[in-house]
Formats: sequence, C-alpha cells, structure tokens
Amino acid sequence: MIARARMLAVLAIIAGGAVAIISSTQTWLEVTLGAGATAALAVPGASALTLLAPFSLAALALGLALTVVGRVLRYVFGLLAAAIGGTLVMGAWRVATTHPLDAVASAVTEATGLSGPDAVASLVRTIDGTAWPWLTVVAGALVAVGGVLTLATAHTWRGAGRRYRTDADRAATAASGPRPHDASRDRAIDSWDDLSHGDDPTAR
Repeated sequence: MIARARMLAVLAIIAGGAVAIISSTQTWLEVTLGAGATAALAVPGASALTLLAPFSLAALALGLALTVVGRVLRYVFGLLAAAIGGTLVMGAWRVATTHPLDAVASAVTEATGLSGPDAVASLVRTIDGTAWPWLTVVAGALVAVGGVLTLATAHTWRGAGRRYRTDADRAATAASGPRPHDASRDRAIDSWDDLSHGDDPTAR
C-alpha cells in the first residue's frame, strides 16, 4: 500500500506535467481576423497561457525528484506540485470557457504588428477553442492530486537509500579497523610471545 501510494503520486505528477508540456505546443485557440484575412490564426498553448510551459517543466522535475528526496523535501515538493496543478487548472479553465482576448493578443500582435487591447479587439472577429485547454485542465488536476497524495502519504514512504545502509555501514565498520575486543586479544597474544622469548612486556 505504501509503495502504491508513492508510485501513484509520482506517476500522477509526471503524467500531468508531460501532457501539459505537450499541450503547450498545440493549438488552443483559432482566431478569425478582419481586414481581409483569409486563414484562421492558430494560437498555441504557450501563447494562450504563458505559465503553461515553465509550470509543466517544473511539475516534471518535481515528479522525478520525489523519487529520491527525503521526508522534509517530499512535503515541500508535494505542496509545490499541488500549487502548480491548481494554477494550471484555473488558467486552462479560464481559456477553455471564456476564450479571453488577452490569450490571443500576443499571437495577433506578432501576425499583424498591431498592439494594444483596442487595436487587437478591432482586428479579432471570432475566437474558437480546441480540446487542448480541456486536456490541460485534466493534466493540471493530475499534478494537483499527485501533490495532495504526496502530502498525505509522504510520512509513510521508505527512503530511497535505506536498503543500502546496512551494506554501507558494514563496509564502514570494516574500513575503520578491528573492534576494541579484537585489539585487546591481539595485545594479549603479543604479550605471551614476549614472555616466551624471555622479554618482560611490562618494561616497555
């Protein structure tokens, strides 16, 4: 059960981050412009939601890091994952449901050279959405759930290096030299050897 909770948390964060980073390169919105434009302008996720790419990469990094960090950092990373996932959900939900003008402004400015809310609004005729914002909502929810699951179960996770400690401790003990009782036995044997040769070991 403990191993399963850890695996589910890590996989949820990594899967959510992976879907979100893929989504950042896909078309989220299609804009129809006036002024004689014939083709719809495709707006990728990275333009529609500027936080999408960096937050997605952060989620991937957190998911991978959770496999090796200690207990304190598990809580920190779990909290960060929950916050990142929640932010992605809210941002993607806003774009998916309202198709806001600010989500397409940078793409319109790049295509036409005109900037400013009024200028962009005068050019835009319609804004249509694709399925990618909704997929990103799901991806953000996965990251958030993974973060919450981490916070709830991190205290039960076994440390990544715990199973190697016994061998390491044994190696360190062997490298540190003989144990105290072994050294005493060696000194006693040396004393008997001295006596057998007619030497007094107490005269040293």
